[in-house]
Amino acid sequence: MKFYQHQSLKKYNTFGLDVYAMYFVEYGSEDELLEILSSEVVSKNPLLAVGQGSNLLFLKDFDGVVVHSALKGITRIEETEDSVVLEVGSGVVWDDLVEHCVQHGWHGIENLSLIPGEVGASAIQNIGAYGVELKDVLQKVKAVRIADGETKIFTCEDCRYGYRESIFKKELKGQYIILSIIIKLSKKQVFNLTYHHLEKEVLQRGEINLRNVRDTIIAIRESKLPNPKDIGNAGSFFMNPIVSIEKFVRLQQKHANIPHYNVSETEEKIPAGWLIEQCGWKGYREGDAGCHAQQALVLVNYGTAKGSDIYTLSSKIIESVYNKFGVPLEREVNIV
Repeated sequence: MKFYQHQSLKKYNTFGLDVYAMYFVEYGSEDELLEILSSEVVSKNPLLAVGQGSNLLFLKDFDGVVVHSALKGITRIEETEDSVVLEVGSGVVWDDLVEHCVQHGWHGIENLSLIPGEVGASAIQNIGAYGVELKDVLQKVKAVRIADGETKIFTCEDCRYGYRESIFKKELKGQYIILSIIIKLSKKQVFNLTYHHLEKEVLQRGEINLRNVRDTIIAIRESKLPNPKDIGNAGSFFMNPIVSIEKFVRLQQKHANIPHYNVSETEEKIPAGWLIEQCGWKGYREGDAGCHAQQALVLVNYGTAKGSDIYTLSSKIIESVYNKFGVPLEREVNIV
């Protein structure tokens, strides 16, 4: 365990922003993390835990300690004829976990293929795609409280998961560091292909099986979302807004072609990308900050944009969408 000073965070944020941390340290065990948390350096400075930074926008250098998990284990802790329970370290790359599970014939997270980031962040964000969310398979989250080093096990219910939401983003924000998650997957052929035209697209590629579902979703994501290795971005910058049925009906009267997804008897979800595109932002560029030409939901760094440039652009988009539709957009990306 070593504290590095003035460490570039460029490889720890997918926007590719060359910001710096006053201190940077990585832990490979729970004991190492506890040692870090009890250190004098941490006691005197703000603390930020990061993964791959696929959901972060740094507005400036971080004047504190950035910690990163090197906990890479994927361990079977329980197994039956029908299911398997895994404990997965917070430093495991999420898509590596999905590939591992597909190779072993374990069902449940294949729809979450190619989502960037590490496992620790997935538990904070309740990642989701194509009709599946992490909470659908998650049983427990193991975390350490920063204040006193106490280890706590959160059940899925404790985490209060919602759409891109959790207790770790609200009441307990910045209070815990994730060590691992425990998920339960099925060995039976159970697929969720109800999202949009997903089943049709899978069948166009062949039979319905784990590998084909994963490959189809990867192909769809690659066709819609830019690769952060090619152009800096954090995927979907905004959450899809959820509005009341009454509000949606009023919007539909003015905009007959507005796309939507039913959430409940009282709520509808509207694609944020469509709202942004209707306001003319798709493909917009201001210096090196821009709105992606193929997916309006994605803000990008074409090279030398600062975090503040991207944030300013996002504020303009939020204002214009509200002025046109009366619908408030919420940033999915965490601002640091």
